[in-house]
Amino acid sequence: MRKEEIRQRILDIGIVPVVRASSAKLAIAAVQAICEGGIPIIEMTMTVPGAVDVIRQLSASIGQEATIGAGTVLDADTAKRCLDAGAEFIVCPALDPGTVELAKREGILIMPGALTPNEVIAAWKTGADFVKVFPCGALGGPQYIKSLKAPLPQIPMVPTGGVNLANAAAFIRAGASALGVGADLVSEKALASGDVESITKTARLFFNAVREARQEPSIGK
Repeated sequence: MRKEEIRQRILDIGIVPVVRASSAKLAIAAVQAICEGGIPIIEMTMTVPGAVDVIRQLSASIGQEATIGAGTVLDADTAKRCLDAGAEFIVCPALDPGTVELAKREGILIMPGALTPNEVIAAWKTGADFVKVFPCGALGGPQYIKSLKAPLPQIPMVPTGGVNLANAAAFIRAGASALGVGADLVSEKALASGDVESITKTARLFFNAVREARQEPSIGK
């Protein structure tokens, strides 16, 4: 997919599942469960053992149906390896200008992390497509996004960290462009027990929560 198509998919779906798992096998099981739940977007974090190889495998097997990205990318060298493996977007926990520059040269969507207003503005000025506000839950959750969006309405923000089913709709109403969801979607306990169906069900619940919140007339754009 082209960069703009990926950007639009993220906006349309409104959920970026953050996959962390103790093995490649469990990570792939999580991906399959998420896709079954109607979310064709995956952020495969570099904390997964053999993450680059997992991205390569997923890109070959489901890359036509799902958008596979790389997360927890800390530098340009790692980003390049992920892109070579087939990653279609890059997510960073913080701002690394070299990684942003690489993504811009390659025409790849980039979502650097930021937390404070200064960091959010700096990330946007480097050329970010979205700014991942992380860890958002630690600074007030939806209310913090609402506070940031008031002076910075032009910056598309993706709150991550502390996003759950109880507050997903509030984040959307606060102005979030999409939500980064980790452990509250990809449960380590469910993966360890083989209960991938619960992940699929949770994915559907998150998808519906975003869709319903966007249909409310009071949502800010």
